[in-house]
Amino acid sequence: MRASKKTLQILDNFWEYCKENQYFNKGYPESASFDYSPLFRFFQFSMNNCGDWRTDSNYALNTFSFEREVIHYFSNLFSLPIEESWGYVTNGGTEGNLFACYIARSLFPTGNLYCSDQTHYSVLKIANLLRINLIEIPSSANGEIRYDLLARSIKEHNDKTPIIFANIGSTMLGAIDNINLIQNALSNLGIPRQNYFLHADAALSGMILPFVDNPNPFNFNDGIDSIAISGHKMIGMPIPCGIVLTRQRFLNTISKHIDYIDSLDHTISGSRNAHSVLMFWYAIQQYSVESWKKRIRHCLNLAKCIESKLNCFNIKTLRNRNSITVAFPKPSENVWKKHCLATTNNWSHLIALPHHQDINCFSGILSDIILDLT
Repeated sequence: MRASKKTLQILDNFWEYCKENQYFNKGYPESASFDYSPLFRFFQFSMNNCGDWRTDSNYALNTFSFEREVIHYFSNLFSLPIEESWGYVTNGGTEGNLFACYIARSLFPTGNLYCSDQTHYSVLKIANLLRINLIEIPSSANGEIRYDLLARSIKEHNDKTPIIFANIGSTMLGAIDNINLIQNALSNLGIPRQNYFLHADAALSGMILPFVDNPNPFNFNDGIDSIAISGHKMIGMPIPCGIVLTRQRFLNTISKHIDYIDSLDHTISGSRNAHSVLMFWYAIQQYSVESWKKRIRHCLNLAKCIESKLNCFNIKTLRNRNSITVAFPKPSENVWKKHCLATTNNWSHLIALPHHQDINCFSGILSDIILDLT
């Protein structure tokens, strides 16, 4: 199939646009420091990871063997024994959150879904799709869920099997809901551990907390039942994708054998992107634990520099512990539109990522923000 000159010219123009704007994102958490060129040859194949990577499939051209290694890697990273874990590579954080809530709904069909007002917008869609009653809990000044109000709401609804959606790095403020305090609140209400489901939405911070010296509670040892992260955020990938992990024993309520592929399927999407599995696998081969620690230290130090720069001009900032997100008062529309800043209510933010070499990468945007807000 040959492309016309007009088609090729359109693509050439878009190529130049992409090169010009590759590193513009300073208000969104997509890392641009990656090189997957060794995988390009595989794009000539139509591959499909339909079904469960643990079982053989009648559809032979898949990357199940790579997905197995990817899931084992993240099971270890999030402190879930391999023999107790199951998960898969998703199309992104929303699918991971949907899968977790789907599991929770199958376990506790009458439970309400509780989240903070800082939770990702996907949760409202998920609650509507699954017809779960969603209860939004106000957050504190730093963006964490109000644990006292969470407990009060569960008690007022006489909820015996609540489903809790915890932010492990909220979208705007990088807030991390305290898993221990959530569990303490449930325990004080007399709700046994086996009677609630606790999901961790760790889209960005899931690849930060495992590599810091003093992490917030966030993993399976800390008591979560599922976790979702994004591949195109801290790891950096050209295709939106993610990982969702949960405990294997929860699959019994949703497992189904599909005869024409001769495999089990527990996933949301059925047919899945086999190429993004290869990217995940390739990415985890490139970085040792020490390499990841170095990358995270760089991002955290850069976030501190951004924070200090704004504070020098008496601009109020908010940066949560172990967060690379620096929030500040929303500037005028011409500034946040010019620099593609994420904004909500009265906040905007900057996010320090591995491809930002130093504070000079932010010089232009910081100058405009400071000029606008002072």
